[in-house]
Amino acid sequence: MASIFTKIIAGELPGHFVWKDDRCVAFLTIAPLKPGHTLVVPREEVDAWTDLDPKVLQHLAVVAQSIGRALDQVYRPEKVGLTVLGLEVPHVHLHVSCIWGPHDLDFGRADAKATAESIAAEAKKIRAALRAAGHREVEGA
Repeated sequence: MASIFTKIIAGELPGHFVWKDDRCVAFLTIAPLKPGHTLVVPREEVDAWTDLDPKVLQHLAVVAQSIGRALDQVYRPEKVGLTVLGLEVPHVHLHVSCIWGPHDLDFGRADAKATAESIAAEAKKIRAALRAAGHREVEGA
């Protein structure tokens, strides 16, 4: 059975994309830790990051770094955090989120009531920052 992320990538479920290329996509989570919390997801459905082709993992890291720079520009956090958990969805995903302290990476504090409108507004800001940095991969997002 296809993961929820595979369904989002295929357009079967809605997603607020900020990046699309031939190997991965990035979209905002529906339960953000902080505004702009983005997931970087390979197109290929692989459960564990340790099972990814090393070139795909490297590409995900490069994309996450580009998105992290955009988050830094838009939100001016203390740091931009990067985590890989994979407990809820059996499809590799890197979490890129703004942090001001360790508590900002507590997934128990995620905003499960974020609205589609607020998430769409944050995605628009991130896409603009990525475009300003010269990334063409956001054009299809």
